Amino acid sequence: MTGLGVVSGRGYAHDNREYVWDEAESERPEHPHIEQWITPRSRVVDLASGNGTLLRRLKRDRHIIELGIEISPSGVAACLASGLNAQVGRVDVELKEISDDAFDFAICNVTLQMVMYPEITLREMCRIARYQIISFPNFAWLLNRLELLILGRMPRRMLGGYSWYNTGHIHQLSLRDFITMTAHIGMVVRDRVLLSKFGRLAAVRPNLLTSTAIFLLEKKCELK
Repeated sequence: MTGLGVVSGRGYAHDNREYVWDEAESERPEHPHIEQWITPRSRVVDLASGNGTLLRRLKRDRHIIELGIEISPSGVAACLASGLNAQVGRVDVELKEISDDAFDFAICNVTLQMVMYPEITLREMCRIARYQIISFPNFAWLLNRLELLILGRMPRRMLGGYSWYNTGHIHQLSLRDFITMTAHIGMVVRDRVLLSKFGRLAAVRPNLLTSTAIFLLEKKCELK
């Protein structure tokens, strides 16, 4: 769920609910920031790994032991074709085949807003990995607020140019929402990166000025 190659099976020419992947690289602006947190030779699971672009980068540069989980069979096929370990599956269910603390890092890149049960995704990330890396588009950023205020419609900027009816974004959240939820689950923020058109000013009013947030978290206590 983290790149290009999207084709609709429901009659819409412009749709991002059904993903058809190829093996082409689909680098995203979050990738270098995620890589900086990954320690060499660590065990990494990428939830919603798409065609494996991020995992390939981490395997090449960080020599990780990887697993990708992706709902799209074409995405998994692309991962396997490039020598990555990947499997078809949902990421918002109990990952019963993965034992506790099986990984050092669990990654969920710009996908949390697209799953049916984000709270399960977060809890499972805590269970299977010591560190969690999560990124998401911040629904509360300034340009989204202005679009909703002035045009009176669901902000298309946050939806990547899609419309409310043909997007996989089903749980729009703000940076503040995310902090509240992770604290309730028992996750502690260790670091964060704020992507913004406003540069360093985003650190002053992050919930207002951040377009995409990237968090490094660690489980702190027993899940509530």
